[in-house]
Amino acid sequence: MQKHWREYNWPLLICVLVLLVLSALAVYSATLTAVTRNGVALSRIYPWHLVYIVAGIVAMAGTTLFNYQLLSSLARPIYGILLILLFVVLIVGQVSEGARSWLAIGTRTFQPTELAKLGTIIMLAAYWQQNEGRANSWSVQLGGLILVTVPTIFVLLQPDLGSALVMGMIWLVMAWGAGIRMSQLGLLLLVALPLLYLAWNMDGLLDDYQKRRLLTFYYLLVAPTQADFNDSYNVVQALSALGQGGIFGAGLTRGIFSQGNYVPVQHTDFIFAVIGEEMGFVGAVVLIVFQALLLWQALSIASQARDRFGQLIALGIFGMFLCHLLINVGMNLSLLPVTGLPLPFISAGGSFMVISLAAVGLLQSIALRRRRLTF
Repeated sequence: MQKHWREYNWPLLICVLVLLVLSALAVYSATLTAVTRNGVALSRIYPWHLVYIVAGIVAMAGTTLFNYQLLSSLARPIYGILLILLFVVLIVGQVSEGARSWLAIGTRTFQPTELAKLGTIIMLAAYWQQNEGRANSWSVQLGGLILVTVPTIFVLLQPDLGSALVMGMIWLVMAWGAGIRMSQLGLLLLVALPLLYLAWNMDGLLDDYQKRRLLTFYYLLVAPTQADFNDSYNVVQALSALGQGGIFGAGLTRGIFSQGNYVPVQHTDFIFAVIGEEMGFVGAVVLIVFQALLLWQALSIASQARDRFGQLIALGIFGMFLCHLLINVGMNLSLLPVTGLPLPFISAGGSFMVISLAAVGLLQSIALRRRRLTF
């Protein structure tokens, strides 16, 4: 058994642990003096954040020990359950920040969308493995597109544009790994453009506040003076906090913007601004470097996987983390529209933290079994 654990990816674990330490520090500071719009203190969030980290580490250990290959036969039931959960949340889910995305579990809430991301990865991996010999045929590629489109529509109806973009990135990365041709991608892009136009003009698919966010991003890029102050407030405050941090930062719990309650949802969507202000450019670079190293390890595991199923799962997890990282950091820097995605392993939030760490465990499971060992 000791020989088996030589395949364990220690650099991946180190990256995760460093990011979790940064998360504990950043969320502590972000919630120390901050309050919600209704004046409720956010300091109550921090103990639960630590609980979620511990629960996520337990989930990571469990999925590491679990043989990922068994998921191939469970992919359809998992996919069916996640579709049911996404449907139920549209009916009885709780509304927060304009989206009906949470199901109540006692006094806590759970976001099925986060489970749907990982479940969709497993379903797509199983589907493309079953069709490995003809994975680049139009019928197989369209089948994979349908599999990701169904849960994505449910997610858009919540509405959660950010998570819908993550689902799209997951499909794109996995389709590339499965062997989609560039001509197929190009044709699908041509078909998608008029569909995006229809989606913009279709009532009920995108809320007005989501359209305003996209328009605000456009105006901030081309005509900042025309941007609506209320709609651009979050981004302006985040940029101000980042600019205040300088090279080494103001120090933990000493940020003017972070502790003055200027940056909304700074414990989740804009946690990067807190790190930039209080830990400075150095702290932000450390965060990005370890996120990049984690992504590199995910690609390394994908390249060494013993089968196509493991390879595609690893690529899907890579795509999920990459999209979250790019969108979260991008919206903090006003390089991308605000879509409300958490920063992997950093932002407060139980569902995404636990699912992300469980996904890391799946990566480790793939790494441990890359040499056709018996467990």
